[in-house]
Amino acid sequence: MKITSPFFFAALILIGVSCASPEPPQRVWKSMEKSLQTQLITVADGDTIELPEGNFMFTRGISMDGKANVLIRGRGADKTILSWKNQVEGAQGFLVSNCSNVTLEDFSIEDAKGDNLKVNDTKGITIRRIRSSWTGGPKTENGAYAIYPVLCTRVLLEGCTAVGSSDAGIYVGQSDSVIIRNNLAYWNVAGIESENSRWVEIYDNEAYDNSGGLLVFDLPGLTQYGHSTRAYRNRIHDNNHENFAQEGNIVASIPPGSGVMILATHDVEMYENEITNNKTVGVAIISYELIAALNKQEEGQATSSGDAQTYDDRFREDSLYNPFPYRVSIHHNKIKNSHWFPSIKNDMGKLLIWQSPFNPPDAVFDGIVDPKRANHEICFSDNGEILFINLDAANEFKSLSKDIAPFTCVASHKTGSL
Repeated sequence: MKITSPFFFAALILIGVSCASPEPPQRVWKSMEKSLQTQLITVADGDTIELPEGNFMFTRGISMDGKANVLIRGRGADKTILSWKNQVEGAQGFLVSNCSNVTLEDFSIEDAKGDNLKVNDTKGITIRRIRSSWTGGPKTENGAYAIYPVLCTRVLLEGCTAVGSSDAGIYVGQSDSVIIRNNLAYWNVAGIESENSRWVEIYDNEAYDNSGGLLVFDLPGLTQYGHSTRAYRNRIHDNNHENFAQEGNIVASIPPGSGVMILATHDVEMYENEITNNKTVGVAIISYELIAALNKQEEGQATSSGDAQTYDDRFREDSLYNPFPYRVSIHHNKIKNSHWFPSIKNDMGKLLIWQSPFNPPDAVFDGIVDPKRANHEICFSDNGEILFINLDAANEFKSLSKDIAPFTCVASHKTGSL
């Protein structure tokens, strides 16, 4: 008997689609909270902690302190998953502090109340193939940092993925001798950020669908000030996500649609990067004075809690802090933007749409220079035909200029890493 009814064939098609696209299996949660914390306390220097395959739920933060030469290894980011979705105690998910020569690799950390993974005051830290995320997507309520080494030396972050941070996904703060390579960051306010850190190499990373792709910041009132950062061969594209940072955080000032932002630091070199389709600006070089102006209207409001850096309206009292960028070289990059309009959800975007309609700039300098420095040494070269704007923010934008000639120089083409 032949069956020729179209309903029969439609049913077969639906069955085929259903079979080809099954629902993902529900996670089966286990607990190893007490046993893992015990291992972190009792592990001997030089030993390895093997994390098993499975999905593990934690209700409290776990920590390891004062250990040396320890390897903590999972079975893979897709196979060993540590979740703090039901966290009731602790400021972080996983904390490593006061250690030396520690390696964390091949597992996932999810949904901590505060920072997912924090490493503090450690000499020699390798974080490799870690996936750190908030599974509910980008939200203001998410923790500030997905991967957060601070006050560390000899830092290596490689092959990691950071998703959903309300501040920065992959972040290194107040640290020395840092390598950030082959990482992926998306759905964060800031994809990758180096803050107040020295001798930093950032290369072969991808940052997309963040509010800002790559940040190199120097902020006041901290334990040290940064310099000597090189960023190369990174793909920084389509960072056009709305800014969902808490009010008062420094990164709340990032205009959505920002590729690279260099704030109040010096000795920065960027080359061989693809900085594309960031709809507000490709590269922005700004001073903390501009941040102060943008945040002035927010003064008196409550600032966020936790570790995220907030605006400091007393920054001029810090005699060791220089709020002006200088010795910044941007060369041999591909900087392109197919968007006609910047984001207008911030003052920067509103200014740019007025001053450069239908053509958002590839590069911006705020025009606020150090009155004590004769030459700011901000240099653009060999980036192709780019649209540059000097905002002249120091004079309330009265002499805004698109002339890049005063900022054009010959830059040496460097390669290599630390």
